[in-house]
Amino acid sequence: MSNPRLTRILSTRDRVQDTLSAHRNELVALLSRYVDQGKGILQPHNLIDELESIIGDDDARKKSLSDGPFGEILKSAMEAIVIPPFVALAVRPRQGVWEYVRVNVYELSVEQLTVSEYLCFKEELVDGTSSDPFRLELDFEPFNANVPRPSRSSSIGNGVQFLNRHLSSVMFRNKDCLEPLLDFLRVHKYKGHPLMLNDRIQSISRLQSQLSKAEDHISKLPEETPFSEFEYSIQGMGFEKGWGDTAGRVLEMMYLLSDILQAPDPSSLEKFLGMVPMVFNVVILSPHGYFGQANVLGLPDTGGQVVYILDQVRALETEMLMRIKRQGLDITPRILIVTRLIPDAKGTTCNQRLERVSGTEHTHILRVPFRSDKGILRKWISRFDIWPYLESYAQDAASEIIGELQGVPDFIIGNYSDGNLVASLMAHRMGVTQCTIAHALEKTKYPDSDIYWKDFDNKYHFSCQFTADLIAMNNADFIITSTYQEIAGTKNTVGQYESHGAFTLPGLYRVVHGIDVFDPKFNIVSPGADMTIYFPFTEKAKRLTALHGSIEEMLYSPEQTDEHVGTLSDRSKPILFSMARLDKVKNISGLVEMYGKNTKLRELVNLVVIAGNIDVNKSKDREEISEIEKMHGLIKNYKLEGQFRWITAQTNRARNGELYRYIADTKGAFAQPAFYEAFGLTVVEAMTCGLPTFATLHGGPAEIIEHGVSGFHIDPYHPEQAGNIMAEFFQRCKEDPNHWNKVSDSGLQRIYERYTWKIYSERLMTLAGVYGFWKYVSKLERRETRRYLEMFYILKFRDLVKTVPLSEDE
Repeated sequence: MSNPRLTRILSTRDRVQDTLSAHRNELVALLSRYVDQGKGILQPHNLIDELESIIGDDDARKKSLSDGPFGEILKSAMEAIVIPPFVALAVRPRQGVWEYVRVNVYELSVEQLTVSEYLCFKEELVDGTSSDPFRLELDFEPFNANVPRPSRSSSIGNGVQFLNRHLSSVMFRNKDCLEPLLDFLRVHKYKGHPLMLNDRIQSISRLQSQLSKAEDHISKLPEETPFSEFEYSIQGMGFEKGWGDTAGRVLEMMYLLSDILQAPDPSSLEKFLGMVPMVFNVVILSPHGYFGQANVLGLPDTGGQVVYILDQVRALETEMLMRIKRQGLDITPRILIVTRLIPDAKGTTCNQRLERVSGTEHTHILRVPFRSDKGILRKWISRFDIWPYLESYAQDAASEIIGELQGVPDFIIGNYSDGNLVASLMAHRMGVTQCTIAHALEKTKYPDSDIYWKDFDNKYHFSCQFTADLIAMNNADFIITSTYQEIAGTKNTVGQYESHGAFTLPGLYRVVHGIDVFDPKFNIVSPGADMTIYFPFTEKAKRLTALHGSIEEMLYSPEQTDEHVGTLSDRSKPILFSMARLDKVKNISGLVEMYGKNTKLRELVNLVVIAGNIDVNKSKDREEISEIEKMHGLIKNYKLEGQFRWITAQTNRARNGELYRYIADTKGAFAQPAFYEAFGLTVVEAMTCGLPTFATLHGGPAEIIEHGVSGFHIDPYHPEQAGNIMAEFFQRCKEDPNHWNKVSDSGLQRIYERYTWKIYSERLMTLAGVYGFWKYVSKLERRETRRYLEMFYILKFRDLVKTVPLSEDE
């Protein structure tokens, strides 16, 4: 038997060099094509298109180049920088892992580049060759060297599970590491009153012995015995309120802690920390736009984030009330949504300082104005122009919050770039656990907005925004996202957070290690739909049948108005339905064209879309105007009259919920055909109402839907294939009506398992507990990072803010 041979794993540089040696002519021809395009950035499709041109119909070349090691490198390259005679590749072998190589096409030499060298080379696109060896570089890696992190890309976004495994492992190996847990439990107080433990317990051994006594005492009581009946006896043993409201719950928590002290394991630790009473007052920051409960959706900078937060706080308050009751505490929680007070409120409530959130008892919107040396800013300003106001806003808001809560909050959640920056400033000063929610990171929306930031800065001030994002990401105790792709993208696309790992703003600074997507602070916590509005069509008692008349008018009225065009002549056919903004990315016009071309689908179903305006004269958005014109052209070209209905955007959420259910009554389906969708809330809404759903495989919906089980993935770049998938489904349903029910039921099951606000709020509260503990035990390690961020904020961010002009009231 031969001995196994050890082989060296080749680096990207080695593989390129080997291919150069073996296929010199072909590679020179390919690289020369790149160089011939001149100085610039090539995207992945540019790289592959040129490779395929070189290969042609030559099978030998295809095998050696496209299917060989070099082909794999090229397929995993996210960009190429061309500055003749050099071609530099940013190669991503897997999500979160990057390598950089540069080829001199004239000399046929290859060199591996560091991140810094690659970014320096990239800067030559803008600045030319620089002789300055001392550019400002941001590198957070040294501060995180001792932070444990997973190594597998599949583990990204499961930070709390990894952290619990790490913490329990450390506790198991070294019993001295249990001391911080004791200290953590002893510091818990509410308004000066101790919770969990009192001064009678000063050591781990004492805690274990007293737990044993307390367990023995409580186990003799009926499970439902109220805490008040044995409170005094266990207080003498060293235990205060917070363990539970009944004997059964107190015992459960004490058993958990005893198990952790004897043999820590990740699930017990997470469950225990999630049960510790820590969070009573929560602040949620969302400064920009018009934040209100009515008449705001559709106003500038005002949309999904407002809906998300209002749904979030209702679920969060319910979860907090339930936990506080189970903990045996008589404490009233408070949630404050802190946003901007806008005196010129345009008919909204945005000029009211305090407003209770409907459907809650203890949650309010607290509005604080923007101010400058000239006084309070009265009018709305764009989210891109608010940077000069945020530092003073953070100070003013902190004072208002402390006054309202009669103390500091226990937990701060930031939203979007501005809210996350303000949350960072507050959390840093107050010593409070901070959670970051990006919603959308602008850097990935605008290609090359980092390298060519100067071209964007007058309008968007991205230099401020990207800097604020870096500060908030690194200051946050944990980050939640709706999907994995938001963090680390897919095999072929870079994640929103991943794009902040390394980039450059030429003339300002380079980021060589900005954020690491393997950091255990990342957690996927997906939102749901408001189940008071979106619920299954089968729940007849809850149905809003009073709205059916207006829904039928909207769908079937033969009258052509500014609100709806097109008719449905055969009302017996199921409805294929879609609802989205009317822009290129949402691809509603692509869905209409796909339907128009698919004869079989047109025979089987009617198509109804709710999107944007119908009249070009009512739109001021150039992209929407273009789409409106395209839609009217499609209706005419494909003769869709009698099979297609186009309805203007609808903001009545209650009626929209019933509309989903009404379409389910027709045994219809929902389609979401976007070229890219970060999460896909309408997908969740439709599935929650029981509608079988076809959704884009580019973005969040690919994670929401299990293809062929709880719905179907469609590729908007292959519309014919997408149309055939839909036609096949409806044909099968026609032959076997039970097939529709099966997909509908599987979709609902998927939602109940993963995509509800109840699951979201439970998870968020558990994360606040685990990361609150991690913040406590690692506070010395985090201090260096925070001081570094403080210096960056003062020396760089403040100067950038001065370049943003202050807005003036007219």
